[in-house]
Amino acid sequence: MPAAQAREGEPVQEIGIEEIRPNSFQPRRVFDEEKLAELAESVRVHGILQPVVVRAVIGGYELVAGERRWRAAQLAGLSSIPAVIRELSDGEMMEVALIENIQREDLNPLEEAEALQRLLTEFGLTQEELAQRVGKSRSHIANMLRLLNLTDEVQNNVSRGTISMGHARALLALDEAQAQVAACRQVVEKGLSVRQTEELVRETRHKRPSARQKKTTVDPWLQEIETTLKHALATGVRIRPGRRGGKIEIEYYSTEDLERLVEALQEASDIPSSNLR
Repeated sequence: MPAAQAREGEPVQEIGIEEIRPNSFQPRRVFDEEKLAELAESVRVHGILQPVVVRAVIGGYELVAGERRWRAAQLAGLSSIPAVIRELSDGEMMEVALIENIQREDLNPLEEAEALQRLLTEFGLTQEELAQRVGKSRSHIANMLRLLNLTDEVQNNVSRGTISMGHARALLALDEAQAQVAACRQVVEKGLSVRQTEELVRETRHKRPSARQKKTTVDPWLQEIETTLKHALATGVRIRPGRRGGKIEIEYYSTEDLERLVEALQEASDIPSSNLR
């Protein structure tokens, strides 16, 4: 992958602010205005300490890396900015923009999920290859991609930070869009914790039990284990008790998601055991 930062010894030149346009492959859609203003004030005092990286395009230049610095320079009233010019293809531009933001954790969860999906699609990578490329675990990749299964309203709440990743993972256990949205609204309106959200999801899933389930008294201990497993494995889990034993049903959404679950089960020591007898 082409480096996103200026390399030692590369020539740096001043380029007019107005000659530069944003990276069209930039996955980041939200910039913290307060932090941007703080950076602009630093730029006014100290200038731009790290050159941005650009590529030449028709009519000027396109940012490869350093959009926050470029935006801050505009706010600070600078007319030019130090930059390194590099030759990059569209494919390299996309890879740099997506991977740099993921590695620096500059994206909100939904932006990261969309960036990961775009890398998978555009470059034909497997989740394992993508995990190695961005320096994340395969389970992290799978968990982030599952956010794209949420309804638009729930995704918007994740993007805004109204609900956390923990809330989102709990809501994923609800298959129906309407139920997801209703539960999400309760989480926001009541300020529910992740644990309370998991309980809300469990109640929603069991609101209409089958005739056989109605005859069976649900063991609170089994409910607690079910919730613990859902949280640990980041997927739907159901415990079906029988007369002498029972079965555990674990949901998965693709072959790679199944591989992630197998990997998680092999590392069973990471699953909290405080609720187990």
